[in-house]
Amino acid sequence: MSSIKLKVCGMRDPQNILEVASLQPDYMGFIFFDKSPRDVGNDFNIPVEFPAATKKAGVFVNAETKHIIKQVQRLKIDLVQLHGKETVAQCDALRSVGIEVVKVFSIDDDFDFRVTTPYKKFVNYFLFDTKGKYYGGNAQVFNWRVLDTYDQEIPFFLSGGLNPDNIVNVAPLKKMNLHAIDVNSGVEKSPAMKSVEKIKELQSNIKLYL
Repeated sequence: MSSIKLKVCGMRDPQNILEVASLQPDYMGFIFFDKSPRDVGNDFNIPVEFPAATKKAGVFVNAETKHIIKQVQRLKIDLVQLHGKETVAQCDALRSVGIEVVKVFSIDDDFDFRVTTPYKKFVNYFLFDTKGKYYGGNAQVFNWRVLDTYDQEIPFFLSGGLNPDNIVNVAPLKKMNLHAIDVNSGVEKSPAMKSVEKIKELQSNIKLYL
């Protein structure tokens, strides 16, 4: 059994949420960002049948702290994923009220991991995604060799263009402090609608290769 966890992000449809939840991913992500095609909107509710074993992640982009806390409390979110230009102070404010924090950094070939250093005391995890036109969801893999320059002090989620076919390529990263892989468009039928078959295939390949 792989020790690397799985997060399925960009969920919205209640029935699809429960179908994916039945596969027991470690995390499921819900995007609170109105410019995203996977935005859950203001009236979103997580189905009451949602299993406790899967942690709920709220994805926010440059949102106010009070708004994030309100959604965390309303939906009993387990951790927040900050995908914008959030400050160390905001991470600290969220951690101080007991919220787990994942700070996202967009990676390209020239990324300098020293920019992550001030955040280390105020987050639970980092998430490394491909730098592109959008705040995530660019469906592109970044050059993972860049991760060789990361000090591995804080465990991280790996995101960006992952799918059942290329997950085998993650195997060399097992020696790193890789906590989880994060998939979104790579297991979709359409924006915010996930394929159960693709996720099953992904899980099988994770067990086989990771």
